[in-house]
Amino acid sequence: MDGYHFRLAGANLIALGSGALYWPEKELLCVSDLHLGKSSRLSRQGGPLLPPYEVQDTLYRLETEIILSAAKTIVCLGDSFDDVEAASSLLDDEVLWLSRLQAGRCWVWIEGNHDPGQANIGGTHIENFNIPPLTFRHIPTVSQRREVAGHYHPKAQINLSGRNYSKPCFLLDEDRVVLPAFGTFTGGLKTQTVELLQLMKPNALAILTGKQSRAIPMPR
Repeated sequence: MDGYHFRLAGANLIALGSGALYWPEKELLCVSDLHLGKSSRLSRQGGPLLPPYEVQDTLYRLETEIILSAAKTIVCLGDSFDDVEAASSLLDDEVLWLSRLQAGRCWVWIEGNHDPGQANIGGTHIENFNIPPLTFRHIPTVSQRREVAGHYHPKAQINLSGRNYSKPCFLLDEDRVVLPAFGTFTGGLKTQTVELLQLMKPNALAILTGKQSRAIPMPR
């Protein structure tokens, strides 16, 4: 598959331009921070209104990656729903869409800080997911190694032709890979923030998403 190929703890992985991660040996596709139901959550709480199609857009892009990769295992790295109520607020056709994507596949929902606990939406709900040599979790931890995580929605600021752009990115060092948010309208955290500077080693790479995945030194 097209994307940025790299090794983590001996596992051969591909950072896809969509922001998904693929592990060919395990036929495993991993995405992080879908934040399904964000528009409904903001509406419930009286926040700014977002276009109501964010769930459909996210599911369409996820389905595309599942079809292209032919993945048999799907791992969602937490914050798959924007809050506890979001899973129950999905429209019937959105629930059916998710059920169709889950059919015949091993589907793992990892708990996030936005969606702790089990949602009645199919699949397996778990705090961490271990497939040696890797551990999949929502929030990366400095003291851990060999981890695949999300949570921070990393974005790299780059300068092209004198103009600054912000691009969702993977962050990679010898201990971990941190995935960008896959969901629509999810925002992001600059790589220069204290949390990410403390988490990632000085030689870390930022793998930019887009039509062509490419790696640059993590902007600091």
